[in-house]
Amino acid sequence: MTTWTLGLDTSTDICLGLARDGQVVASELIADRRGHAEKLMPAVVELCRGQGIAVSDVTEVAVGLGPGPFTGLRVGIVTAHTIASLAGTTMHGVCSLDVVAWQWAHGEQPPTGDFVIASDARRKELYWARYGADGRRIGEPQVSAPSELPDLPVAGPGREAWPQIFVDGPDTLDAGVLAAHWAELPDAGSDALYLRKPDAVAPTTRKSTLVGQRLTLKAPR
Repeated sequence: MTTWTLGLDTSTDICLGLARDGQVVASELIADRRGHAEKLMPAVVELCRGQGIAVSDVTEVAVGLGPGPFTGLRVGIVTAHTIASLAGTTMHGVCSLDVVAWQWAHGEQPPTGDFVIASDARRKELYWARYGADGRRIGEPQVSAPSELPDLPVAGPGREAWPQIFVDGPDTLDAGVLAAHWAELPDAGSDALYLRKPDAVAPTTRKSTLVGQRLTLKAPR
């Protein structure tokens, strides 16, 4: 029986990939960091159709859990959960930075020592993690100002925001690699790696709709 693995990551752009029996057969990146809710599922349908299968034929689902912005991550993880449930399988969650680190460590020009993978966290910060030359993560993912990163080569999706501190290396996540190699990466569970509170929060106090006005009720005469 053929194993079809779908890889999804929405920690930055919309990244999709398919693997057949552990081999990458399709990979797509939609450069849109705000349209996850509208574009992700239609893109999954088209990616599967391009390989002559339906979404219902997917037998494994791997998803990047971030770190990344709250809304984008939530869309990707909920979609992965839904597809996995329909397929009667388990969703496999991995750290998104681990995928990019695997790409660099197993690429044509791998780093010769420790390195850092980083992505844009906005607020003038980066999400990042440190890795050994073999691509294995050292410690937990962090969020900080770029000045607080270790003095090591840096690659990853944060290049667009902070090009001056990045070197040659992968600057996008390949979801085909995620689909084909998720089992070689550390299991990150199923919860999103937000690392900090979401930008949008519920108000803690109620505001009167009658600003600067008072209503006086007069008794009828």
